[in-house]
Amino acid sequence: GTLKKIKDTGAITVGHRESSIPFSYLDDKQQPIGYALDLCMKVVDAVKTELKMPNLQVKYNLVTSQTRIPLVQNGTVDLECGSTNNTRERREKVAFTIPHYIASSRMLVKTSSGIQRWEDLNNKTVVSTRGSTNGGQIKAMADARVLKVNVIEAKDHAEAFGMVAAGKADAFAMDDVLLYGFRATSPNPADYAVVGSNLAVAPYAIMLSKDDAEFKKVIDLAMSRTILDGEAEKLYKKWFQQPIPPNGVKLEIPMSFLLRDSFKFPTDKVAD
Repeated sequence: GTLKKIKDTGAITVGHRESSIPFSYLDDKQQPIGYALDLCMKVVDAVKTELKMPNLQVKYNLVTSQTRIPLVQNGTVDLECGSTNNTRERREKVAFTIPHYIASSRMLVKTSSGIQRWEDLNNKTVVSTRGSTNGGQIKAMADARVLKVNVIEAKDHAEAFGMVAAGKADAFAMDDVLLYGFRATSPNPADYAVVGSNLAVAPYAIMLSKDDAEFKKVIDLAMSRTILDGEAEKLYKKWFQQPIPPNGVKLEIPMSFLLRDSFKFPTDKVAD
């Protein structure tokens, strides 16, 4: 089990992302920070208490959209704290704790492009991040609406945004909150717009090993306490409604009704 492995090694390994603002990214000192990382530290504190190991070492392991699931599956990463969508297909390989964000699948374009709707992508090129669900959603949408859309993949979110900035792609399809993060931290935010109706709802959650009920119980209870004590809401305000590192940008994203309602679940439902 994961708890035994952590106790035997004296360390817990946290998987983090490089540019998933504001969930999990690197600051100007190349240290992992973000909303998901702060929540993960609450969970790590619960593991320390459970194992009676106040000096438990925390190790960080960079993951990508491609590597995150395999690294959780093979035990390299104990907790993946990024911007991972809890989907049915992924639950066949890994487990998730309680969602800490609910995103919508949309697209980022240059303001000057004139693109406003998904139908405007006909005969256009759309980039998404390799290993994400968004590229598949675009292909399904294009087939359903009989559109000719060239869907390409980038190795990570930063590269995908860079392709739109450089004119190599007309749109970047991804979860709206990540797109707003790139827009807000770009040199000229007004040059970009997040457009398109919502293609899908994406509940983000910390990812962990499947079929480890003992470890999952500790993680779920820690998340439920963090939510019900109001700590999760405080962290949300810190990362979505206040200036964040490294440049003090302010995302100004209010908590959605879906997420607010989910944070008010009774304890027995949250920890189930």
